[in-house]
Amino acid sequence: MSSPILRALSLALAALAGLGTAACAREGPLRERLKERIEARRTPAPAEGADAAAGRLTAPGDYRLSLEHDGLTRRYLVHVPRSYRADRPAPLVVAFHGGGGGMEHMADDANYGLVSKSERAGFVVVFPNGVSRLPSGMLATWNAGACCGSARDRNVDDVGFVRKMLADLATRLAVDPARVYATGMSNGAMMAYRLACELPASFRAIAAVAGTDNTLACTPATRVAVLHVHARNDTHVLFGGGAGQDAFRDRSQVTDFTSVPETVARWTKRNACAVSPERVLDVPGATCERYRPCADGAEVQLCVTETGGHSWPGAERVRRGKESPSQAISANDAMWAFFESLPPRGP
Repeated sequence: MSSPILRALSLALAALAGLGTAACAREGPLRERLKERIEARRTPAPAEGADAAAGRLTAPGDYRLSLEHDGLTRRYLVHVPRSYRADRPAPLVVAFHGGGGGMEHMADDANYGLVSKSERAGFVVVFPNGVSRLPSGMLATWNAGACCGSARDRNVDDVGFVRKMLADLATRLAVDPARVYATGMSNGAMMAYRLACELPASFRAIAAVAGTDNTLACTPATRVAVLHVHARNDTHVLFGGGAGQDAFRDRSQVTDFTSVPETVARWTKRNACAVSPERVLDVPGATCERYRPCADGAEVQLCVTETGGHSWPGAERVRRGKESPSQAISANDAMWAFFESLPPRGP
């Protein structure tokens, strides 16, 4: 999924929208023409290995899928690693792009490295697309509760879409239902928190990067483990709460973001965790603290980088005009280590 075309597309869109933010500003004629040219260059990836009759994904590779939900065509990309075997259910990670982004950008290894991590760790990774006003699906947002953009304003049923997507994937792949996880960047991280609240039985754990819990209500019947990763100097979703000066062109498209400490406090309370955390990582530029024990093994961990701004730690690519991602830790490695360390969920 990291072809030269997709890389060029991602760079062009990043220059337009500052991807990873929920930029939903009014578009001028020049920008609209540029977006149209970019859209015209897009070439859909073939669904290699798909059984046309049954819809089964029978071989490793990249797949482009869609479904209809709530009057909308919803799209998602699937990467099946080389280690996948149909007789051996695999873990599944659902990765949500940031506000103003899209599934193509999230699937580009230079931006997030999730496809490479999928190959090394052996999990299937899925990249859903949010709701966009563009036919391409770019500049999309998620309805994560109080944020963001047109998805929130239209009250798009993103939770219902994810539920339907998981059911569809279960008919196409051998997925281990006990090892289904969600991760996301910024608005995508906020969407992961909403799923932990509203689809808790479907997800064992989430890993939220640079996006806090901005749900409007949360009473999960099943506990979900949480990893939160955030830069102390994030200028979009401020560590101490609120929307930073670099967050959005149109502030009505977002919200006064919940702080990182408040987010962690909510989930340690929901998961009945120990009050005092244990320092599990202390390296130059980053620390991680874990709250345990917790009820049902639903542990909570907070990893903080000192630098990196609004970015994905360990990422290769630097967004134009933005701070380089912190290299003190890898969000992908921290995520997978956290997921793999969790005990099986009880009955």
